[in-house]
Amino acid sequence: MPELIAPTANVHASFVDAMEELKAAGFGNPGDESRTGREIREYGRRWHLPDEFAGYLRALREMETEAHARLTGKVPATTLWWVSGDQYLGRLDIRHRLSDQLREYGGHIGYDVRPSARRRGHATAMLAAALPVANGLGINPALLMCDEINTGSRKVIESNGGVLEDRKNGTLRFWVPTS
Repeated sequence: MPELIAPTANVHASFVDAMEELKAAGFGNPGDESRTGREIREYGRRWHLPDEFAGYLRALREMETEAHARLTGKVPATTLWWVSGDQYLGRLDIRHRLSDQLREYGGHIGYDVRPSARRRGHATAMLAAALPVANGLGINPALLMCDEINTGSRKVIESNGGVLEDRKNGTLRFWVPTS
């Protein structure tokens, strides 16, 4: 049964395969400013190396700290992976607070599921599992966003109690209770 866990080397091979799937689906192309897209461009050629992957895992843990936030100008963020055994299925990022930029694009929580695992309820279950974590970080409600044309993501958010606040520049903005 899938579960939400801290990033781990136990799913290294499956994670690398998933990133290749996402790359083939268009993530990481120029203009893709999603976190996954940026990471594919930055790490994609080195993820397969165990030492490089270990460094990537350390970088993910550092992103949770205020020190890292001050250094990078970003907010602290917790990354969690949705896995089943040694199979990486997806990721979820919980941003500990909103910056002005995140209020307009991004919100508190972002997620993606590897293409070969889509349409099986993983995103809905992953978000449901993450809401108590967000609550534990003092986030309630959480702001989530998706493109107007992303029907799947809209259904994920609504299935988790998301209430539409508005539409801005092709983006739907929802508030989701975390408790």
